[in-house]
Amino acid sequence: MSETIKAEKKKSTSKLFRFGKVIGPGLVTGASDDDPSGIATYSQAGAAFGLSTLWTALVAFPLMAAIQQMCARIGLVTSQGLTGTLKKHYPRPILYLMLLFSFPAIVMNIGADIAGMGAVGNLLFPSVDSSFFSVGFTIILLVLIIYLPYQKIASTLKYLCIVLLVYFIVPFLYKQDVLEILKATFIPTIKFNKEFIGILVAILGTTISPYLFFWQASVEVEEMKNKKRHLIVNKKIIFEMQNDVDFGMTVSGLVMFFIILTTGTVLFNGGIHQIDTVEQAAMALKPLAGNLAYLLFAIGVIGTGLIAIPVLSGSLSYIITETFGWEQGLDKKFHEAKAFYITIAISLILGLSLNYIGISPMKALIYTAILYGLTAPVLIAIILHISNNKKVMGEFTNSRMSNILGFAAFIIMSAAAITLLYLQFKGD
Repeated sequence: MSETIKAEKKKSTSKLFRFGKVIGPGLVTGASDDDPSGIATYSQAGAAFGLSTLWTALVAFPLMAAIQQMCARIGLVTSQGLTGTLKKHYPRPILYLMLLFSFPAIVMNIGADIAGMGAVGNLLFPSVDSSFFSVGFTIILLVLIIYLPYQKIASTLKYLCIVLLVYFIVPFLYKQDVLEILKATFIPTIKFNKEFIGILVAILGTTISPYLFFWQASVEVEEMKNKKRHLIVNKKIIFEMQNDVDFGMTVSGLVMFFIILTTGTVLFNGGIHQIDTVEQAAMALKPLAGNLAYLLFAIGVIGTGLIAIPVLSGSLSYIITETFGWEQGLDKKFHEAKAFYITIAISLILGLSLNYIGISPMKALIYTAILYGLTAPVLIAIILHISNNKKVMGEFTNSRMSNILGFAAFIIMSAAAITLLYLQFKGD
């Protein structure tokens, strides 16, 4: 009997080990999706509208999983990032237009994340000014990105994802109405005013973020190089990638759900309907849900920032270096890909500098999410076209389900963006 139990334990451990090896880029992508920008957006949604936006987590999950799988497949099949594929197979104006939209949004996102981490660091250690934390985090991240080899960066980011577990705990530190939660989750609420539509576009923009499209494709190429599998792409590799992406997007969706749940019950019911900074969300929880909720929420902001900023700066660097044909890759040392790492450094410094020129971090976060929401439909259309192009993808073009979900993402995000623009000009 004991031998049977031992064999079963060994089998379970072996399965867990294999699963741990397969899980990687998708989990990191999902975790970086819940960066301080995302946390701020979800917090504002919960505080302003209670549980009314809780259903968006259920809708967003299959859409973002489908798009990220397409991007990953493009990287695996072409052995190029999304930018390299665009450059090779599509007109240059499309490439430059994408670069024009991506650069300011990603830099603003980096700046807002750095500011949010700095402010939360100051909450945890009030004697240290937030600007010192912001500068400190920037320097630490820059040094680690430049000097650590890709495998170390990938492993570090993967294990940092454990910090996301804090958001699964926070809602249960406060009494919840289960029936109200179920109703808000499965019965969508839509209010046709620019505030509500604006937050819907922001939620969609921060969950289905364009920078993640570029990161996913490029990091899959890095993984292939690291595993020395870049010569052969087969169904097994595609299946492993799909499991990885699905797992990462599931984690991301659950974190989104629990943050809206926390702020939609604790803050909304407590009469706090406006969140102007990410640290306000943490502070507001303190008297209403207790010190532990506040502490866990704050730690989560810093942890997700440490995951997201390398992804943000890395995705921007992949975009620029692939556009101009420069050497790139986190697997290369600084002297082998100077332009790649200098671009990362510039993006971090520009992001940090936003904190000193009077741009409100919270406004930058929301504006970034809305900008992503407005530009994502164009990129989704391009990704759908690439994924269905047999000259590019060969036998690994989209399945019918991938196309259904991809077109659904395109239609939903386009409709939300057009409605927001209409209400904005209408002056409602």
